[in-house]
Amino acid sequence: MAGTKKSTQGLATRRRARVSVGAASTTRPLKLSDMANVGPATLGDLKLLGIHRVAQLAKLQPSDAFVLWRKLGRLTGGLHDPCVIDVFMSVISQAHGKKPCPWWHFTKQRKAMMAAQAKH
Repeated sequence: MAGTKKSTQGLATRRRARVSVGAASTTRPLKLSDMANVGPATLGDLKLLGIHRVAQLAKLQPSDAFVLWRKLGRLTGGLHDPCVIDVFMSVISQAHGKKPCPWWHFTKQRKAMMAAQAKH
C-alpha cells in the first residue's frame, strides 16, 4: 500500500476501520472512508485509482481487484503486496451490500483465483 504519514487523524481512521469490521449491517456504506478495511493508505490508493465513491466499487466484480492491484503498481512504479488484492476484494464485496469482514477472509479466494490464472 502507498506510504502515508502517521497522524492522530490517521490513527483514528485506522482504528475506526478496524472497529467497523465486526459490524452486522449489510447496507452499503455511504463513503469510502466508512468502509471496513479502509484506512488512510487504502483510501489514498483508491483515490489514486480514480475511485472516489462506493457506487464505483459496486460496479466491479471480485476479479477486478486484480486489475486495480496491477494498475496501482503501474501508477506508483512498484509492486504492492498481494494482500492489497484482498483489501480490494473486501471493499468490492461491501459495495455490493455484503457484510463487512476482515480483509484476510478474502486471502483463500484470492490465492485460488491466482492459481487459476497461473494455469492459463
